[in-house]
Amino acid sequence: MLILALESSAAACSAALCRDGALLAQAYQCSGLTHSRTLLPMVRDMLKNCETDLEAVDVIAVAAGPGSFTGLRIGVAAAKGLAWPGDTDCAPCSTLESMAWPLAHFQNGLIVCVMDARRSQVYNALFLGEGEGLRRLTPDRAISLEELGAELKKYENRKIVVGDGAGLCYNTLKEQVSGLELAPGHLRMQSAWGVARAAEELAARNALVKGAQLVPVYHRLSQAERERLEKESRRV
Repeated sequence: MLILALESSAAACSAALCRDGALLAQAYQCSGLTHSRTLLPMVRDMLKNCETDLEAVDVIAVAAGPGSFTGLRIGVAAAKGLAWPGDTDCAPCSTLESMAWPLAHFQNGLIVCVMDARRSQVYNALFLGEGEGLRRLTPDRAISLEELGAELKKYENRKIVVGDGAGLCYNTLKEQVSGLELAPGHLRMQSAWGVARAAEELAARNALVKGAQLVPVYHRLSQAERERLEKESRRV
């Protein structure tokens, strides 16, 4: 199975091409440019360098959320566009699960996935590394660092923090939570390679969708939606 994976949920964006669990190529960029300028050219150049046509791809995977509202929309729109010509199957992958997969080899390690959600919250999910796989311990959620710290104190496992919010989480909770450590630098940020691994699990569960069904999963209302609801509530 040949998977083309996209990751644009945060400041960096990346694309990866994987065949039957093996990474063939990955492109990564974190230069401050908008993903709408970088993602599709990255995919085009990667496919060209791998001498692979888009028609040969079996699954197009994307980090569907949570994450930056704009970044998620760009990634999902790109995946839908790439899937449309051949009606290719798509894998809407959890951003948090995707960032946990490169750390699955930490046997019995508690993988603490964290993205900065602003407004005194983080997007978070907890996973247990099982060597060749992951065990999900919580759903994807928006949670305060105070609540997360209280929950982490219940675990005696080694705790590895990963994601673009890892530094924030570690610096805030390291004095309160024992066994907390940052993931190695080369595994800490979100990557399309992790999205491809998550897509393999969706494919194994027959949970793939068509491009028309692909939507971002925000886990929280946008600022514009919150402001609209606040205005409406004041009118009542």
